[in-house]
Amino acid sequence: MDPATLIGFGVSLVALLAFMVMEGADPTSLIFLPAIILVIVATFGAAMSGQTMDDIKKLPAWFTMAVMPAKVAPPTDQIRILVTLAEKARKEGLLALEAQAKAIEEPFLRRGLQMAIDGTDPEELRAVLESEIAAKKSEDKVAAKFMTTMGGYAPTIGIVGCIVGLMNVMGSLSNPEALGPMIAAAFVATLWGVMAANFWFLPMGAKIMRVSELQAAQMELLVEGITEIQAGTSPRAVRLKLTSLVPPGSVAKEAA
Repeated sequence: MDPATLIGFGVSLVALLAFMVMEGADPTSLIFLPAIILVIVATFGAAMSGQTMDDIKKLPAWFTMAVMPAKVAPPTDQIRILVTLAEKARKEGLLALEAQAKAIEEPFLRRGLQMAIDGTDPEELRAVLESEIAAKKSEDKVAAKFMTTMGGYAPTIGIVGCIVGLMNVMGSLSNPEALGPMIAAAFVATLWGVMAANFWFLPMGAKIMRVSELQAAQMELLVEGITEIQAGTSPRAVRLKLTSLVPPGSVAKEAA
């Protein structure tokens, strides 16, 4: 699991609590259940209304991808695997890779390699694998948009909570002593709306897009490797070509 998102959530919350303490505010004032229920539940419901039922079924996977995504394997690891496969294919032929292909854990690489072993036309092989990458990008974009949409709704729903609270205040003008706490409680909903959007929902959308980019880049690297193996390219040439597709920073970090 990549903990960066959870760490970011924690840092943001600690910064807010530290600010409140330094300003002399009571951090426990954030724990106002009506505001929390309104902002979180209503925001989620509003975002759901813009999706299909098939999309709703994918929500657990979307939240997992946003908060606890699996770590993406370093590109240099993928290059090593592909070069090893290229060496074996160069010496013994593609059919010699069949046993290794079945043992590969990466589903995308396993499918692509099996298609190459089965003698699929190179252009068709590339088209099929690239179509799979495009489909994944499209689905990830929907997931990211859902989180971003929640980030757009949350502040407005917080304002709705504030207005409702102020309406309650206006009905209690005859009790001046209660006005202060009631006004403060009304503004807590606004705070929760802005906080939920900028601390959680918008970063979650950004995280999904970043993870999607990394995974797509990894898949594109595998496509190039598979097609080179199918073409019988020398292992050295495979390594050079694949390394040229990797960001220089990643190669330098691995070399260090």
